[in-house]
Amino acid sequence: QVQFVESGGGSVQPGGSLRLSCAASGSIREIFFMGWYRQTPGNEREMVASFTSRGHIAYDDPVKGRFTISRDNVKNTLTLQMNDLKPEDTAVYYCTGDGKWGQGIQVTVSS
Repeated sequence: QVQFVESGGGSVQPGGSLRLSCAASGSIREIFFMGWYRQTPGNEREMVASFTSRGHIAYDDPVKGRFTISRDNVKNTLTLQMNDLKPEDTAVYYCTGDGKWGQGIQVTVSS
């Protein structure tokens, strides 16, 4: 079974950028749905960006135009480029695919 490990989180000032990476322990070529979710304390995990099972890309409205999701089926990685970060982007970010979740990584946007 494929496992995921996120990296690239941290603290950044508003307007800054971060690049999250998710490394899979095996091939993701046949995993059609993959995505990034985020969760804040007391709230449910919510989809941020994803590759749908039909091969389309979907973004949550608050991140459209600022975040970009990409995948590399050779390197078996999923990436989330986050630009123009806002304090409301502060959350734990999770990579998911094939029903599996990474351990999550903290992103904090604060001045």
